[in-house]
Amino acid sequence: KDADGTYYFIATAPEYDRIEIRKSDSINGLGTAEPQVIWTKHETGKMGHHIWAPELHKIDGKWYVYFAAGEAENVWNIRMFVLSTDAADPTQGEWVEEGQIATERDSFSLDATTFEHRGKRYLIWAQNVREGENTSLVMSEMENPTTLTGPEIVISDPEFDWERIGYKVNEGAAVIKHDGKIFVTYSASATDKNYAVGLLWADENADLMDEASWNKSETPVFATNAEARRFGPGHNSFTKAEDGETDVMIYHARVYEKIRGNSLYDFNRHTRARILKWDERGFPDFRQKQRD
Repeated sequence: KDADGTYYFIATAPEYDRIEIRKSDSINGLGTAEPQVIWTKHETGKMGHHIWAPELHKIDGKWYVYFAAGEAENVWNIRMFVLSTDAADPTQGEWVEEGQIATERDSFSLDATTFEHRGKRYLIWAQNVREGENTSLVMSEMENPTTLTGPEIVISDPEFDWERIGYKVNEGAAVIKHDGKIFVTYSASATDKNYAVGLLWADENADLMDEASWNKSETPVFATNAEARRFGPGHNSFTKAEDGETDVMIYHARVYEKIRGNSLYDFNRHTRARILKWDERGFPDFRQKQRD
């Protein structure tokens, strides 16, 4: 949600070949808004396949898109990249390729998100850091919106059974601050009915670059609810409702349980909006048993 109240929406295109943005003056209006393609994959080399999980951020008046991409000749060699534009309206701007985000480990990495806290900017992303596992959540301070300073710390591994179904995965982080705490949601397991959302948190006064500052829920906070026709919810983000006060979670899920073939290529993970409540402890209440 931009300062003028305009909502911009970005997500993985079903064909995995482009990045597009929608805009509307309301959250629900995004559902019928015309997507504007801002960038298309390369025909060869890096950024040539599996264009995944773009995130749109406005930093110091400039728009940035963080996304993951494989190589045309090596489609699973996935890394993180950045686009930027100075345009006021990101759907109309001329986008510049800022290049790959260089990390300490040169390994499978995706799902970058960024946030600011007390004058410092941070990046959280998913990366293959442990042998025998798929991805963990890694965090670093940033020199600028496209460059990490290091060190890089692991704030969450797929350690619990519910995070290791099909694949041993922590990915898709999103940050929201509330009542003196910094919360990080993330998604775990395979992208079928087992996909679910977990929760990390740290005190706002803690050293965020100390792994010991981060706490973790042992159980998922948002998961499949067959009665609500919500299967495999995950990879959420947060925004404010039109009133400027109500917190809203944006996420995707399917309306059916059984998938034919590889869940990665089942394109029916539709985007949903859900009002986020807060409990008496100041923790997010995702209302697992309620419908949207």
